[in-house]
Amino acid sequence: MTEITVIDAVMGSGKTQWAIQHMNKTNAVENFIYITPFLSEVERIKKSVVERKFVEPTIYNGTSKLEDLKRLIANNRDIVSTHALFSRADEEVVELLEQSGYTLILDEVMDVVESVSIKTTDINRLKVNGDIVINEETMRVDWTGDSEDAGRYRDIRELAQAGNLYLFRGSFMVWAFPPGVFKAFPKAIVLTYLFKCQMQRYYFDMFGFKYDYRSVEKVGDVYELCVHDVTKEKREELYSLIEVYDGKMNEVGRGKYALSQAKLKKYDDSTLRQIKNNTANFFRRYANNAKKDDVYISTLKEVEPLIAPRGFKKSFIPHNTRATNEYADRRAVAYLMNRFMNKDKAAFFQDNHISVNEDLYALSELVQWLWRSRIRNGQSIHAYIPAERMRGLLNAWAKYEI
Repeated sequence: MTEITVIDAVMGSGKTQWAIQHMNKTNAVENFIYITPFLSEVERIKKSVVERKFVEPTIYNGTSKLEDLKRLIANNRDIVSTHALFSRADEEVVELLEQSGYTLILDEVMDVVESVSIKTTDINRLKVNGDIVINEETMRVDWTGDSEDAGRYRDIRELAQAGNLYLFRGSFMVWAFPPGVFKAFPKAIVLTYLFKCQMQRYYFDMFGFKYDYRSVEKVGDVYELCVHDVTKEKREELYSLIEVYDGKMNEVGRGKYALSQAKLKKYDDSTLRQIKNNTANFFRRYANNAKKDDVYISTLKEVEPLIAPRGFKKSFIPHNTRATNEYADRRAVAYLMNRFMNKDKAAFFQDNHISVNEDLYALSELVQWLWRSRIRNGQSIHAYIPAERMRGLLNAWAKYEI
């Protein structure tokens, strides 16, 4: 069983610096695969780990990056790459890893479960035609049709043949990152914060992975692992850097489900216009006339064009943005949504007897999002978080109540 260490420490505490230090000091006979969300972090690892020669998979001799990843593993190179490429790992990657003894370092959790876009009528058609068979015990979808003639279901065929497609409640499909990839590593290290709240924790629990919690602290010029203790996080100090708007413009977010994905899709023009005007007013009056280069905004992508204030259309970032320094100079932020786990993903875990805490999940997403701003540099920000539920969760976090 893979020995998994979760280094759970608040942003800016030195998780990545510890990892760089660890890789520089470890005996050269041990090889690493370092997986990070962003290409900028790939370059950082290549430059910072001076005692090793990290390489990045490329399009090599006309082949794909995935094929080059396999070549590099076979040659026992130290590898750094992105979540996007790693998520495409297949059975051949697993076989190569099992023979190689790599240590995995995962910078931030991955999107280990994704909903698959397919209608219930299409699922039934595939079953009737004999193209798919459902394992009644695991609910895994196996492709049994003509592999050369999948037609418009080619994506379903590919996911099923990879062995990581599941059907639930007879009406929706979910892709899960193949657990065999993690099992192929003797050791794995996950660098994150609030792991107990995250989807990858549920994924590890579902597939029976065991993990130890640690944190990190700086002792002199050296980063050291230490006992995980949330009371040392200094949440009050961090929260004091966030000036959260508290006034009438929060009325639009009153109620447990206000500004949720479902609500945002159904709001009439008047409500969307109110959100838009509130946001413009917040940046102008309460955030000291913040300009587009001072801010970032997140909401449901489908409604961005409808609620973007004039002059701020290019200030939106994905609501699940994490582990990047790209916005470390931003002093005013607007979180125009109320986060809930995708219902298909939640059902995937619940049907596998894994209890999902929606509030903890939403809190983790919000805290990571806030720390893309200049808070990471110890500077204060203004924040407009109109959803009553999200403000309450952030306040509870600051008081160690959650």
